[in-house]
Amino acid sequence: MSTADRIEEIYEQVKARNAGEPEFHQAAAEVFESLHVVLDRHPRYFESGLIERLCEPERQIIFRVPWIDDQGNVHVNRGFRVQYNSVLGPYKGGLRFHPSVNLGIVKFLGFEQIFKNALTGLPIGGGKGGSDFDPKGRSEQEIMRFCQSFMTELHRHIGEYTDVPAGDIGVGGREIGYLFGQYKRLTNSYESGVLTGKGLTWGGSQVRKEATGYGAAYFVNEMAKAAGTTLEGRTAVVSGSGNVAIYAIEKIHQLGGKVVACSDSSGYIVDKAGIDLDLLKEIKEVRRGRISEYVDERGDAEFYSGGNIWNVPCDIALPCATQNELDEAAAKVLVNNGVKVVAEGANMPTTPGGIAVFRDAGVAFAPGKAANAGGVATSALEMQQNASRDSWHFDYTDERLAGIMRDIHSTCVETAAEYGKPGDYIHGANIAGFVKVADAMFALGVI
Repeated sequence: MSTADRIEEIYEQVKARNAGEPEFHQAAAEVFESLHVVLDRHPRYFESGLIERLCEPERQIIFRVPWIDDQGNVHVNRGFRVQYNSVLGPYKGGLRFHPSVNLGIVKFLGFEQIFKNALTGLPIGGGKGGSDFDPKGRSEQEIMRFCQSFMTELHRHIGEYTDVPAGDIGVGGREIGYLFGQYKRLTNSYESGVLTGKGLTWGGSQVRKEATGYGAAYFVNEMAKAAGTTLEGRTAVVSGSGNVAIYAIEKIHQLGGKVVACSDSSGYIVDKAGIDLDLLKEIKEVRRGRISEYVDERGDAEFYSGGNIWNVPCDIALPCATQNELDEAAAKVLVNNGVKVVAEGANMPTTPGGIAVFRDAGVAFAPGKAANAGGVATSALEMQQNASRDSWHFDYTDERLAGIMRDIHSTCVETAAEYGKPGDYIHGANIAGFVKVADAMFALGVI
């Protein structure tokens, strides 16, 4: 049987065993596409059911989360934690609170996390979790009660040497605080290293809030250098307006670029003079408002409730919102408008059709497992500080982050070239992450 046939057979088994989980199928297919060249060269990776084991989570936890709203009504949500692969270290990955969360989405995120975490070079495995709870429109007390109920079950399955969750969509510093408080209450111990994304006064790390966005911008800067240019004077469009988007915008501005558009679920804004970051932070981080409020205070900006943010011409596109937000049609518009670089700040925000358009057009494209690894990398740095009872200053931590992102970029470029795919960041990231995890799995035996 040929390598291609064996891979296809395994992929069909994965789909059959995980029916009704299209996001997970998509994530697996993208990695499998990169493995042909590796497995042709190193067929030993087929041995011991390695790929089959890699696709099966070590543990999948699903639990009930009952909570009471401010009117005394009882609600029941569903909680998830998929502990995917711990061969390189304790499971590490965020918690997402959003109505779209289901097992398939958590598994796709956890599967991506395995390779992303491997690329950082730090000793962390892959996992992910969350709930279909929606914090939007809920009071502080309701969010606190939900987080406490969620942690009442989750605390049985995590620990600084077992599984270290962080934040994701819908889970910021506020939610991490409530989660950590309940963990501390239940365990009667102050284990700072059990959660990352904590506040600076109680075990958190400098740069953690900024890390994913900063990291994506650092990666884009390395892509520009590899192409013999810089970000100076380049225009960028960043989807989303949460932590990732805000701090990607901030760092792109610091590196000489100009972000002219960003968005939220209600629509998008265009500010040709460049996004006013202070105003954006005020609206999103202080008021927790909608992006449309931006134009009320910035007269030359425009708000669009319909259409697509990817219609805005730019040199650089950073999808930083959610999965599959950038499809084939949007990719064609970006290409026709002259986009040069696309880097995923979110997890799998580009559809396979969109990726194909960028590849065919010769657009430099960086997958999320490489470009948005800055968040989990800085989480691992937070774990280091917690373990040593230390606290690093902002500039030092930022330098560590920048160095990690440079190393990830170099690893992707060198690996892609080694396997005959020069300039292909997708193959470089997938192959480098896979080889590191696979070699460790061989070393530890069939477990």
